[in-house]
Amino acid sequence: MRISTIQAFNNGVLGIQNNYSNVTQTQEQISSGKRIMTPADDPVGSVRLLQLEQQASKLEQYQSNLTAATNSLSQEEATLNSVNNILQRVREITLEAGNGALDQGGRTALAQELTEREQELFGLMNSKNARGEYLFGGYNSGQAPFEKQPDGSYEYHGDEGQRSIQIASSKLVAINDSGKNLFVDIPHASRVETKVDSGQARISLGDITDQAAFDTAFATQRSMTFSLTADIDGALSAELPGGAAPGPFPLTLNEDGTYSATVSGVSITLDGELAAGDSFTIANKETRGVLDTISQLRKTLESGGDSTDDKRLRSEALALSLENIDNAMNKVLGVQTSIGARMNIIESTGNEHAESELINTTVKSGIEDLDYAEALSRLSLQSVVLQAAQQSYVKISGLSLFNLIR
Repeated sequence: MRISTIQAFNNGVLGIQNNYSNVTQTQEQISSGKRIMTPADDPVGSVRLLQLEQQASKLEQYQSNLTAATNSLSQEEATLNSVNNILQRVREITLEAGNGALDQGGRTALAQELTEREQELFGLMNSKNARGEYLFGGYNSGQAPFEKQPDGSYEYHGDEGQRSIQIASSKLVAINDSGKNLFVDIPHASRVETKVDSGQARISLGDITDQAAFDTAFATQRSMTFSLTADIDGALSAELPGGAAPGPFPLTLNEDGTYSATVSGVSITLDGELAAGDSFTIANKETRGVLDTISQLRKTLESGGDSTDDKRLRSEALALSLENIDNAMNKVLGVQTSIGARMNIIESTGNEHAESELINTTVKSGIEDLDYAEALSRLSLQSVVLQAAQQSYVKISGLSLFNLIR
């Protein structure tokens, strides 16, 4: 086989270059501590590393979401603790107001404290989180959810939604609660509200004693109006507009001078100056907001005298308020329990992510990290091969027929 001089030179140079490239690559690996410097070093390993990096990026985002969820729920829990403390104090005031020995001055002092508690609770219900979002506005977190109206009642401007955040590939957790569910849709103990439309008489709060008649009367309407009529003997009865059925409902005179009647399944008591033509309204109200309950309780303590009828009406109002406050406290307790469950989910999910991160780090290290013992041994071998290639090239390059002609 004939080998030209230029071919021999080129083969020698190519061999030296390849060996030098191997030595340089191994030196770079030792300097960086990484086995894979370019995708060409290990195509399969490079793809796996890319997948692990993508997963690590997702875990980092999930961890950020977990932190945000923890902060939001922790703030909501602290707010609800304060709400519960206020409701507990309101409950104590309600019980104290039921003391028969308390005069109007004492009731006025309790009403003044209720005013402060009402304003404090109103502020808590419009609380914001660290990002400036209202905690209890549902999806509508940019607007104050509760607003006090000129008549002293409260209106909710949020919605019933719950904002959620993703904490895992297939796991979402709610980071707030709707103020409507928490503070507005509180079960109303009596389920009805009554009021005087005209006349000097007074009407009690109302009590449902005939559920079937009540359901029939309020199946297609939320409220009904009735008025007092007198027969030829002057006996009073309650009658629906136009004398509609059912009715009329007779009024029974009690020993204490009050009148009792059952109108469409609702038992009521009337006192004061009753007269034919007096008009009253009974409304079906299944829920009552906690702020409205406290507001009505305050108004009850601010007004009223010390007569027998006044004490009876006040006692009914206090008993109803106490039940409604208990219902509100139970609602808050239920949401606090839900928050605790969500916090447990966040904690367990965080532990899962920590384990996944550890596994990913271990796998990634096994793929890309350099085995220094093997690399140093390989560098030593490659250095010897490079030196041999250089020395052989020197010897071969020195061979020439001209050296024999002398």
